Amino acid sequence: MYEIVIRTRFSAAHSLRGYPGDCARPHGHNWAVEVAVRCPELDDLGIGIDFKKLRRLTDVAASELDHRDLNTIAPFDAINPTSENIASYFFRNLSERLAGRGVTISRVTVSEAQDSEVTYWEDEAVRSGA
Repeated sequence: MYEIVIRTRFSAAHSLRGYPGDCARPHGHNWAVEVAVRCPELDDLGIGIDFKKLRRLTDVAASELDHRDLNTIAPFDAINPTSENIASYFFRNLSERLAGRGVTISRVTVSEAQDSEVTYWEDEAVRSGA
């Protein structure tokens, strides 16, 4: 099994509804996103998935959030745009974009500050519905 990892960034504002502190007020971050995918096999060139292809797909997902007020766009108009929920958003978004390509998302890590990050992944049992 191979794990391929890329990183990207986007900038966006948000506020946390119901948060008992400063984060309830609108503020922004320069978010960092790390995406890891698993590849059980390599192609004829010895590549699981081209870094450029994975980065391009991730950048498309990030561009949907970049320079936006996250609280005003789905799904964050209904759920808080926490780092946890943003990591889950990227995981699901990229899982759909990568369906049928022979790779699966392993994990997504999102950082809203240099020393704070969250990682989201799904257990195989959860994915298979068991």
